[in-house]
Amino acid sequence: MAVRSGTKVSLDTILSNIHKEFHISTDHIRTIIKQFHVEMTKGLDHEGATLPMIPTYVTGRPSGKETGHYLALDLGGTNLRVCSFDLQGQGNYSVHQQKYVISDELKTGEMRDLCGFIADCVDNFISEHGSDHLQDALQLGFTFSFPVLQTDINRGTLMRWTKGFACSGAINKDVVVLLQDAFLRKNLNVNIAAIVNDTVGTLMAHSYLNPTTTMGVILGTGTNACYYEKRANIKKWKDTANTFDEMVVNMEWGAFDNERRVLPLTVYDNKLDRESINPRQQIFEKMISGMYLGEIVRNATLSLVDQSLLFDGQSSKDLNQQWGFETAYMTTILADTSSDLARVQHVLQDILQIPNTTLQDCTIVQRICFLVAQRAARLSAAGIAAVLSFTSNIDHACSVAIDGSVYEFLPGFEGHMKALLVELFGDAVHDRIQFALAKDGSGFGAAILAMVAHNDTQ
Repeated sequence: MAVRSGTKVSLDTILSNIHKEFHISTDHIRTIIKQFHVEMTKGLDHEGATLPMIPTYVTGRPSGKETGHYLALDLGGTNLRVCSFDLQGQGNYSVHQQKYVISDELKTGEMRDLCGFIADCVDNFISEHGSDHLQDALQLGFTFSFPVLQTDINRGTLMRWTKGFACSGAINKDVVVLLQDAFLRKNLNVNIAAIVNDTVGTLMAHSYLNPTTTMGVILGTGTNACYYEKRANIKKWKDTANTFDEMVVNMEWGAFDNERRVLPLTVYDNKLDRESINPRQQIFEKMISGMYLGEIVRNATLSLVDQSLLFDGQSSKDLNQQWGFETAYMTTILADTSSDLARVQHVLQDILQIPNTTLQDCTIVQRICFLVAQRAARLSAAGIAAVLSFTSNIDHACSVAIDGSVYEFLPGFEGHMKALLVELFGDAVHDRIQFALAKDGSGFGAAILAMVAHNDTQ
């Protein structure tokens, strides 16, 4: 591929301008961390804060010795996942699982229909895996990855939908009751023993394997974090009968800075937010999660097309379509280290149907992907740094359990995160704070909590 002739603006100038739009300085990151601390304190003090800081009713830590047969149900993104776990103790377990695709119609239809679909999937799963003949009710941990106000370990009222879901008849309702009713309608002998945020499940699952785990983080379709907080710091906790030293707090950090005080939003972020199904909500999530990163790249790319700085001013039907640039394309583009950027060209020409792309076009698009991913990683790490410094865990050896496709598959993402921690806290933090991929931890953690919750009722 040759660099297109007649370009009035140099490649270096174009790349420099893109860099300026997406780069976040270390000092700006420190400002973001300070604001995190302010919002965390508010959320722990009273209801109605931007960061909800939701008490999860999960106290104590797994020992790794837990045993038994438990189900887990994971709802929170593109797929519904049903799992059967045999906990064998000593951190060992075996698992059977099945994924089911959730249609867009179900995501935006009635909650009763979504619950009916889930019940059908669970019925299908336990029939296939030979658990339908058991006399005792199967205990299930329900990973429900949306903002929920919990009133017990198996009671939770939906506060709002995120990540493209918008089912009617669910907000301000107890989602456990709604799903348990669907199980009863199907005559399923399954008891929902615990409702778990996917982030809490990730924390629990990795804590079963590594007791120094202090945070659970999701960096996938959506994003969130949870961590162990001391009882004395949860000022809004009023239940004096429930005694504990620490409780897992679900931050719901995707809503951080909805007021737009400190996050460096670009015109591309503002366009995405304005055209989303939840404008001016989940601002932090929209800058770092897999559902949105491709759209940010698309918006930035089209801006350069409109200036005739990309593709000779030509676009395509796919690129013009909202959500037409999938975040998965970023993985392919960022992994291309070839001199001719053939895989980048493949995405642009063969998938997105953009005609006659040059090497310069491919270089610019790859740089946009790099900067959007780097910004997402730095913001993710800023949130982690805010929590670890808030709890003073930054000074001790600890592990952060992270699940999600963005963290796992976007090239360089973890490296960008670690680089920011070093910028903030020095080289020693590199060995002190460990990031651990807790792959599919949300299902495993839910099964552990189902066991804990069921044993507590015996």
